[in-house]
Amino acid sequence: MAYADVREYTHLTDEEVEALGEELDAIRAEIEESRGQADRDYILRIIAIQRRLAAAGRITLFASFFPPAWLLGTVMLGSAKILENIEIGHNTMHGQWDWMNDPEIHSSNWEWDTTQPAEQWKHSHNYIHHQFTNVIGHDNDVGYGILRMSRDQKWHPVYLGQPIYNALLAMFFEWGVALHDLDLEAIRKGEKDPKVLRRQLKQIRQKVGKQVLKDYLVYPALTGPFFLRTLAANVTANLMRNVWSYLVIFCGHFPDGAVHFTEEELEDETRAEWYLRQMLGSANFEGSKLTHLMAGQLGYQIEHHLFPDLPSNRYAEISVKVKELCRRYEIPYTTGPLRKQYFQVFRTIMKLSLPDRFTSHDPAPTPPRMARRLRDDERPTRRSELGKWSGAAAMM
Repeated sequence: MAYADVREYTHLTDEEVEALGEELDAIRAEIEESRGQADRDYILRIIAIQRRLAAAGRITLFASFFPPAWLLGTVMLGSAKILENIEIGHNTMHGQWDWMNDPEIHSSNWEWDTTQPAEQWKHSHNYIHHQFTNVIGHDNDVGYGILRMSRDQKWHPVYLGQPIYNALLAMFFEWGVALHDLDLEAIRKGEKDPKVLRRQLKQIRQKVGKQVLKDYLVYPALTGPFFLRTLAANVTANLMRNVWSYLVIFCGHFPDGAVHFTEEELEDETRAEWYLRQMLGSANFEGSKLTHLMAGQLGYQIEHHLFPDLPSNRYAEISVKVKELCRRYEIPYTTGPLRKQYFQVFRTIMKLSLPDRFTSHDPAPTPPRMARRLRDDERPTRRSELGKWSGAAAMM
C-alpha cells in the first residue's frame, strides 16, 4: 500500500526527521568540499576506457567472419554502450560533473548514445522521477506507463499481459524510455498540449533517425561484406545494454521494501522529509566493484536518490555513512544480492498482473485522490540538486 506520511511510517518525531535532514546535509557538504582531482581523474579515465572499448569492438567486428571475433567484438561494444549510458551519460546529465566546468562533460551539453533526447530525459527523470519518487500519480516511473507495480494502481484486464509487457520492456528498454516523457496517459486522456507533443515527437524522430543510421546502416556498411554480421552485433550490443539497464533500474526501485506514497506526502513536504522519502522509496543491490561500475554505481540507489548530483564514484563512501544513520534512526535500509532483488521485482510483476482478490493477503490499496497528473506549472518548484532542465522541449 502507499503511505501518506513518512513521519508516521517511520515513527520519527518532527525533531528527529529534521535532525536526520541536517546530518544528510552535512554529508552533502563534506563531499562537495572534498571534490577534486581524484574525482576528475576518475570520470576522465572511465570515458577513455569506454571510448577505447567501443573502438576496439568495432575494429574487431571487421573480422566477424571468425565467430570468436564476432563474440568478442559484440561483448566489447555492448559493454561500451552500457558504460556510456549508465555510468557516463546518466550521471553526467544529473550534473555530477558540472563542478569541473568542462563543457564536454556538462549536463547542459551531453547527448547520450540512446534513442531518447537528453532534453526529454532530464525532464522525465531528473525533474519528475527524482522529485516525486514513488508518489503514485506523480512519478511516471512507477510501471513506466505499462506495468502495474503497486496495488494502489487500479487493476484492469490489460494487466493480464504484464509478463509479456515486462519481457518486451526489458529487451526494448531504450525505445520505452524514448517515449517516456510523452506521458502516454495524458495523451490518452486528451490532456497533452498538441504543440508540446509535436515538438517532442520531432525531437524523438530526429534522435531515433541518428541512432538507427549509425548502428544499423553506417557502421555495418563500413565492414563491407560482413554487413549482416556487424548489423547482428550492433543489435545484440543494444539488447545487452537494454536488458542490463532495465535490470539495474528495476532492482533499484521495485524490490520488497521500496515504499510507495500518496500525493498527501507532498503537501508541505520539507527538505528533510524529501530526504526520508528517497531513502524509503529506493533500494540498493550488492555486487563487486565491476558490477557497481557497470551499473553506473546505481547499486547505491538510495545514495543516488539522496544526492543525485554528487559524483557517482563517491556513493560507496557515502553509503557507509547513510547505513549508520539508518541504524541510529531505525530506518529501513533496503539492500540485497542482485539476483534476490530482481526475484522480488519479478514476483511483484507477476502477482500484480492479477486482480486484487488473488492478492487479498496484501494490505488494501489506498483510495486514490488524484483525478489526473499535474502539469509542470502546477507542480512544486524543483529542488536544485536534481540537475538542470532548460524546459526547451515544453516551451517550443
